[in-house]
Amino acid sequence: MSTNRYIGRAKIDNSSFLYRDQLEARGLKFIRHYSTPILRYPTDKEKESLVSIGYVWKTGDKYYKLADKHYGDARYWWIIAWYNKKPTEAHLSLGDSVYVPTPLRKVLEFFGY
Repeated sequence: MSTNRYIGRAKIDNSSFLYRDQLEARGLKFIRHYSTPILRYPTDKEKESLVSIGYVWKTGDKYYKLADKHYGDARYWWIIAWYNKKPTEAHLSLGDSVYVPTPLRKVLEFFGY
């Protein structure tokens, strides 16, 4: 059930002065990259339609490991980060509660997949 998170994302030609040195060093006029998505968080009603699997964060844990265990695909790590409103593992501490939203297909519907 692999889904490309770049589908429907706009590409931006960035020639910002902040990149001036890198652009000149590489002989480029701009850097093309994907726009940053704005991911809406599910409403309380939508969250009721999901099953959240609780997990206590411990040493060595990674979002991608949880995604692989619960979704069968480590590439969905970002869904767990998004759902918990913790963009990286650095935002978590030992003993924090983390929730894995399931089923994956239902969660992906929030993003239009």
